[in-house]
Amino acid sequence: MKIKLSLIAAAMALTAGAATAQTQGVSKTEITLGSIQDLSGPLAGFGKQVRLGMMLRVDEANEQGGINGRKFKLLVEDSAYDPRRAVLAAQKLVNQDKIFAMIGHIGTAQNMAAMPVQFQKNVINFFPVTAAREMYEPFHKLKYSFAATYYDQMRLGVP
Repeated sequence: MKIKLSLIAAAMALTAGAATAQTQGVSKTEITLGSIQDLSGPLAGFGKQVRLGMMLRVDEANEQGGINGRKFKLLVEDSAYDPRRAVLAAQKLVNQDKIFAMIGHIGTAQNMAAMPVQFQKNVINFFPVTAAREMYEPFHKLKYSFAATYYDQMRLGVP
């Protein structure tokens, strides 16, 4: 998780320096991040832990001064591992809460359903918690995945 937020910090440092109040989710004092987790569905045990880990790392980064004087604000919504609820959560985070980036969004179907909402407003999909090919293909400038695809993992792991 520390590596994950460090990479977010590096990516945002590149953009935050030039960001103005016109950049969604970035102000002079704050960078607003969003995440959609399963907090009440079949993977709630995992989703709750991911949420807690992200909160701990955001707190740590903020205690160290954030990025260029900007503190992180992390907003987490529950999808209950349901793509329809993920779309509603994405709409809230992107349109109402005005997030800069979606981080660690859990689930392939949930990411696939939410990405069009994000991309319409130029919101980055950063390190989704899925290794589906769709997180890479087709190429999109706002997709940042962290793992080899499930297909590649199996192709290398199973002789």
